[in-house]
Formats: sequence, C-alpha cells, structure tokens
Amino acid sequence: MTNKIVISFIVGLVLSVTQAFGLSVNITKENGFIDVEHGGESVRIQRIQNTKNRLTNSYTKTSRPCPPFCIHPISVAKDVTAYAELEVLEFLEDKVKESMGLLIDARMPQWYRNGTIPGALNIPFTLLKSKDNPYLNQILNLLGAQKINGKWDFKNAQDLVMFDNGAWCDQSPRAIKSLLKVGYPAKKLFYYRGGIQSWQLLGLTTVVPK
Repeated sequence: MTNKIVISFIVGLVLSVTQAFGLSVNITKENGFIDVEHGGESVRIQRIQNTKNRLTNSYTKTSRPCPPFCIHPISVAKDVTAYAELEVLEFLEDKVKESMGLLIDARMPQWYRNGTIPGALNIPFTLLKSKDNPYLNQILNLLGAQKINGKWDFKNAQDLVMFDNGAWCDQSPRAIKSLLKVGYPAKKLFYYRGGIQSWQLLGLTTVVPK
C-alpha cells in the first residue's frame, strides 16, 4: 500500500469519526446525522443532545383504551416489510433523495400539524379508501401509478414507507390495506410500526409543518 493510499484512508477515517463523534448522542457508531429536504428546506435529522431529556407530550402515555388503540403485529400484511428507525433513515437517504420513494405520514392533518418526521408527506389514510373516493385516482397518479385500459399499472409507482403515531395506532395499517385493495404491490409498501412515538423516544428530529 502506497503512502498516498494510506494517507487517503486515514483522512477518510478521521472525517468519518469526526462526523460521528462530534456529537454527544449519535444515531449509530458511524453516523451522527443525516440531512433531508422538507418543505423546500434542508433539515438535519439527529438525536437530542441533552442526555437528561425526557418526553413531556402525549407520547409519554403508556396505556390507551383497546379497542380501538390495540397493539398491532409487526406484519401488517403479507409481503409488506416492517421498518424500524435505521431503515427509515436509510430510505430517506436512498430512495427519497433519489425520487424513487416517499415517506408517508398517514395520520389525520391535526396529528401531522403537531409534528412529523422531516421529509414526510401527509396523505391521511381516509384519502386512500377505495370505495366512493373522488381523490383516489389523483393520489395514485401522484404516486407514480398509471391507468391503462381501465386497469392500474404500478410498474413505475413509488416505494412507500408509511407511519402513524405508533404501534397502537391504526392509521397507517388502514392506509396500507386500502392501497393493497386497489392493487398497489405489497413489495412497494413498508410499515414503520414504531411511528412518531418511537421516533421521539429516541430523540430524533421532528418538524412542525408550516
């Protein structure tokens, strides 16, 4: 190995370590943050640096009446992959940044307005109902699907990661099941089961939509 290659390797290693360990609380050992676009602006996703921070909002609540707020299984439907936080971050850096995927906040607007994941688009689960829905065709077109000879073609449809309030919330499972009913491919759908509650419990950045 030449001196030039060794120096390049060391410089790269130092930059990587500096990025990760310039913060007190990193996302992983190697990465401290990622930058995403939200509402036309760059937003940095990282964890809250105060190691004494505690949640004080409604996501501190541990017990909600069941039904309707029952715990959902990790598998929301056959061939729909479940995601956790690192997979969501990777999806944002990979698919969303390259315009090959969308992070969908499937909650009703009042929930969305209280704060969401940077880079997320709000499509309430109620707008994805397959029956008597005047908006569904327009939404499917925006997601990349095309209607050919009266049938939906999802070949160029976006990959979608869908989330809601958390494992006890029914909004994203209902959105996913509605999309499956109209033929959206299960392999293009991903379920972030932890949702906003898990996201905030890990101290990850949220944004309040303008």
